[in-house]
Amino acid sequence: MKRLFFASLFALLTTVSFAQPVFDLGLKAGVHYSNLNLDGEFDLNSDAITQMHWGAFGRIGFNRLYVQPEVYFSKKGGDLSYDVLNLTGGFDYSNVDVPVLLGYKVVKSTMFDVHLMAGPVFSFVTDADYPNELDPYLHDEFFDKHLFGVQYGLGVDVLFLTVDARVEHAGKVYNDPDLISGKSTTFMLTVGFKIL
Repeated sequence: MKRLFFASLFALLTTVSFAQPVFDLGLKAGVHYSNLNLDGEFDLNSDAITQMHWGAFGRIGFNRLYVQPEVYFSKKGGDLSYDVLNLTGGFDYSNVDVPVLLGYKVVKSTMFDVHLMAGPVFSFVTDADYPNELDPYLHDEFFDKHLFGVQYGLGVDVLFLTVDARVEHAGKVYNDPDLISGKSTTFMLTVGFKIL
């Protein structure tokens, strides 16, 4: 048993010592398509909106496996409508997103890589805006300023360029237990440029 343990440990250390460390730092920007999934006592509907996001990313790891922390600014939400009272308007919230993704390079070559990634995302809502006509139904006290969610997707690196497609499921950005709650779902396309 001891021989097996030491042989495994030696193999692991040898692999790590000969593996090329990965360290990248870059800027990124893209578009995302977000919507609110609403549940509640009255029939408030939401249609998806398209917005932009921008920020920075880092990547550190060995061989095919890496960790990719990011920080970016974005706007999310949906176009709300309440057919009963004929009300419509946009519900937007600005936020800072901080995902921490674990990535694995499925295809690894000198010219390009194909990778899968997944991990948690921490969001900090900085501003929320909704139609004045919905004031009797939506109240500021029920907006959550700190959200937790998950992201997953795939991407391609070509030299210094990286392109990602991801899905994000966030927690309840609005939660009135007596009336209505809303979670955010977002589809993201991002282009990044490695500067280090």
